[in-house]
Amino acid sequence: MFHTRRTDAVLLLVAIVWGSSYLAAKTATYALPVLMVLFVRYAISAIACLALVAARSRKGRYTRDEVRVGALLGTTQAAVLVLETYGVAHTSAANAGLIISLTIVLTPLLDRTAGAGRLPPRFFAATGVCLLAVALLMSGSGFHTPRIGDLLMLAAAVVRAGHVVLVGRLTKGRVVRPLQLTAVQTVVGSALFVLPVASGMSALTQTDAAGWGRLVYLALFCSVFAFLAQTWAVQNSSASRASLLLGTEPVWAVAVGIGLGGEEFTALAGLGAALMVTGTYWGQNIERAHRTTSNEEIPCRTTAPTSV
Repeated sequence: MFHTRRTDAVLLLVAIVWGSSYLAAKTATYALPVLMVLFVRYAISAIACLALVAARSRKGRYTRDEVRVGALLGTTQAAVLVLETYGVAHTSAANAGLIISLTIVLTPLLDRTAGAGRLPPRFFAATGVCLLAVALLMSGSGFHTPRIGDLLMLAAAVVRAGHVVLVGRLTKGRVVRPLQLTAVQTVVGSALFVLPVASGMSALTQTDAAGWGRLVYLALFCSVFAFLAQTWAVQNSSASRASLLLGTEPVWAVAVGIGLGGEEFTALAGLGAALMVTGTYWGQNIERAHRTTSNEEIPCRTTAPTSV
């Protein structure tokens, strides 16, 4: 019982950390350009991952699969983070965390490797509830032209779902160690962003302690810690139990955005939040039951976290 509770506590902590990442990223972009925030986050994560690999692996060598798969997934992961970070910079942290949870219902729609047959009509009904929720979240205090930040988060949800599907395809049948894979991805991400920000590196010297604290938090806690803790917890629990607890991420994003970020939440946005949580949980349960019945398993979020 204690072991189960400890595992659940770790998973819940990961969900809280990921939920808080939206406000942390939003405030970080107040002081630094988005690409600079991403570069520093990736660079700190890469240093930490490479140090962990060196400390834990005596052989220390990366397999060809780890390098090849990590390079490709590092590119798609970077695309997700670009969309997410630009998106959260132009919308509320609460909205960002809720809209990105669309990944839960979009992933099965994009995944063609499960071999579990067509999804039941109820799943598409749940997807419709989520889309209605997005419309309400975008409306804010009234129906108007969607904000660019909300549209970017919607695009991020689609790309993130594709990223998760790609993880399943590329790692299936291959021996790929999570830590090594994450290290390769973070190195690739750092390389992708270093040139665009090279001319503006001087801005880092003007960043105060609070700004660096947010960057370190995004890198070490929202990336490295969250991924390793999640991997450990999933190995000591079940995928279904893990996905249920990790699915509370949007709830924490709303709580942190309102409680710490002082964001306003209108009646329409509140209704949208309720519908989003309901729709994602409903769709997740339908997909899980359908997959179990078909004796197939779609990888749940076991890749490096892409929350901002």
